[in-house]
Amino acid sequence: MTDPATTRNGSAAKAAPAQQKRPEMRVRPTAPIVPPSNIQGNALIVVIAIMAFLACLTLGAVSMVRSTAASWESQISREITIQIKPDDNLDMEKALNQARDLALTFVGTKTGQILDDAATARLLEPWLGTNLDLKELPVPRLVVITIDENHPPDFEAMRALLENTIPQAFLDDHRTWVDRLVSMAHTTVMIGTGILLLVFTAMVLTVIFATRGALSGNRHIVEVLHFVGAESSFVATEFQKHFLKISLKGSAAGSALAALFFALAGLLQSRTLATPETDQATALFGTFSVGVLGYLGILATMIVIALLTTLTARLTVMRTIYEIDLLRSDPARSDGVPN
Repeated sequence: MTDPATTRNGSAAKAAPAQQKRPEMRVRPTAPIVPPSNIQGNALIVVIAIMAFLACLTLGAVSMVRSTAASWESQISREITIQIKPDDNLDMEKALNQARDLALTFVGTKTGQILDDAATARLLEPWLGTNLDLKELPVPRLVVITIDENHPPDFEAMRALLENTIPQAFLDDHRTWVDRLVSMAHTTVMIGTGILLLVFTAMVLTVIFATRGALSGNRHIVEVLHFVGAESSFVATEFQKHFLKISLKGSAAGSALAALFFALAGLLQSRTLATPETDQATALFGTFSVGVLGYLGILATMIVIALLTTLTARLTVMRTIYEIDLLRSDPARSDGVPN
């Protein structure tokens, strides 16, 4: 006769291996609501990258022009120039020293420097070439006077004294150039700001059309989500995440290309210094180095573009979902709701 306890132990021993062989439950990995292949992500990344590059390039150019204009204005406002025209009966060296000494007698002047023949020839080299003989050319000579910016001298009195003492002398206080530089800087800033606004506007419109195209191709997904109770904010957040990734990739690529462009241009300019062409380009446009603040501005532009793209995508999705809800609640309004 079999013992009941032994029978129960044997059944438990047989059941244990059976429970251990039971397959474990696996959770299927979740997929994004809208498949990435349904949105032309690569094309949108390229478009955002191009716009980010143009925006950063414009920002860097405006920054360069502003810094150059500020440097010009500062240098011009610190100096005045006395120009002495050559004459047959004029002792040029004596006239130069006399003009410098007269200018330094006024309160508000600091130092005076007479530009020698080598410095004058270097100024004329881009137009007249090298190996100039200034004694054979009627070239005016210059005296540069450094002044106190906070307490400038009486320019009218200085001009009158110079004209009475040395008729060939002419005083230039550069006020006309300063006014033109300020106007140029303001105009450049306005033009740059307008270009930035155009780039941002084009980017916003591009994102709107891309978002609407994505929703149009996946309208059934949005309607199913609404039917099962998904909120509009949830669907908008999913689209927002997708467009945030796209905008970050595109804006980062465009900003990096712009930063690389300025870095290479600055390196090339630094290697070609002391040449007439580079000296004139540097005098007109400044250095192609935007500095730390310029690179921080490029980084800020990248972030602004990414955030603006994300916000535009979210608002567009919310608006489109509202139109879908409006159409479902009253099909008779289908003629007034855009597809």
